[in-house]
Amino acid sequence: MTATEGPAAADGDGPAADGELPGGSRGDTVAAVVRQWRAVHPGLDTGPMEVIGRINRCAALLQQAEDAPLRRAGLTRPEFDLLGALRRTGHELTPSELARETFSSGAAVTKRLKQLSERGLVERRGDTRDRRVAHVRLTDSGRDLVDGILPAQLAYETAVLSGLDSPELGELAALLGELLGQLEGRLGALRA
Repeated sequence: MTATEGPAAADGDGPAADGELPGGSRGDTVAAVVRQWRAVHPGLDTGPMEVIGRINRCAALLQQAEDAPLRRAGLTRPEFDLLGALRRTGHELTPSELARETFSSGAAVTKRLKQLSERGLVERRGDTRDRRVAHVRLTDSGRDLVDGILPAQLAYETAVLSGLDSPELGELAALLGELLGQLEGRLGALRA
């Protein structure tokens, strides 16, 4: 594993010096990776691995596990994200607006919209002023599907996070929100 695959602690000072990583983690796969890197490069600051590696590992495991309620409904997570964006905004969106809402490429959104349209979950209509622009809205079936799945999906996600108590979840959400805000700001500035 590399720095993006696994996390690590700092420079050998403090609680991490005895083999335990910050937060008391000894047993996850990233902790093992960090210990291995420390053995090979004891002076290397592997601190960023501690966070980035765990985020990447969690994301990979969550993707592998899939979302059970979505799978039962025959939807992928990206498809549900498109439907959810249309439902939560409450109005029609263009494909480029959906791409921004779901952090997807335009080509991916186009492909997903075609599939969702074939299933009768979304409808596209042309713009009256600009024929190049399409507007997408949920059909009644699409809205009913989202409204039916959302409670089950949230229950599934609650079960996934059930090993953490409420204060831990709140702290984790706040820290991830702070990191995400910083990353979105930096990446947005790089794209401009």
